[in-house]
Amino acid sequence: MSFDDRQDQPSQFRRSPTGPRVAPPRRPADPPAVTVAARSRRNVWSVVIFILLFSSFGIRAYRDLSRPDAWAYWKDQYLSPSMTSSLVSSADFDGGGRSRPVLFIRGKIGAAAASWFRDRLEQAHLAAGDTVLVSSLGGDLNQAILMGEIIRSHGLATAVGVVDASGRVSPSYCASACVFVYAGGKPRYGVEGSMLGVHRFVTSAPGEDPVAETQRTTGMVLSYMTKMGVASSFVEAMSRTSEIRWLGAREAAAMNLVTDPLGKPRAAAR
Repeated sequence: MSFDDRQDQPSQFRRSPTGPRVAPPRRPADPPAVTVAARSRRNVWSVVIFILLFSSFGIRAYRDLSRPDAWAYWKDQYLSPSMTSSLVSSADFDGGGRSRPVLFIRGKIGAAAASWFRDRLEQAHLAAGDTVLVSSLGGDLNQAILMGEIIRSHGLATAVGVVDASGRVSPSYCASACVFVYAGGKPRYGVEGSMLGVHRFVTSAPGEDPVAETQRTTGMVLSYMTKMGVASSFVEAMSRTSEIRWLGAREAAAMNLVTDPLGKPRAAAR
């Protein structure tokens, strides 16, 4: 075969414009095909892992919510809060013209009342010196103390009563754990006709020593009330009976539970 004949035949080499002939780049090998069986196994394992993770979270949530106190907290926090609130831009407690914004709260103090109350305060944007007006027959003692601490930390006043949209305040009641919410105020207004009720707290938790728990509760109450400026005679009055005992206006003032007695509430002057 002549040199010219070899030039006419196709070659597996190509001539480089700057040098000798070089081989063309090799075509990459095709990736191995993923079989249907392999994909199926992968999907099965993904489902198994998801089920295991979901089950672990579900079991943990069930254990948490199976405790009565935990379920009560979740219910009070997310499903149906036991307390209600309303913000009144201007309320006059005795018709004397001292109108200030008021956050009115009422209802049973539930297992998540302190968290609920903190949220309501943030929404209300009360300033120091504004008033929290409360009407309640009590509820959770620990939550009530936390609410009182929140009130004191914000520099808010407290009063017992109910208020309508026009700012008219009427007498009401505050008993049992509610008194500890009221005690957080500085000052604590005494609306004429409103009532403060106290009683001895006892434990109902199974497995607890009633005597030890009562002593612990009494110590906690004394420490909190002393911090809030209430006389120790309050704890003595509270400890005398397991039934609600309504304090007289003079008695509440003598204990320094009421710090600023007010006159009988009436409609604000027009």
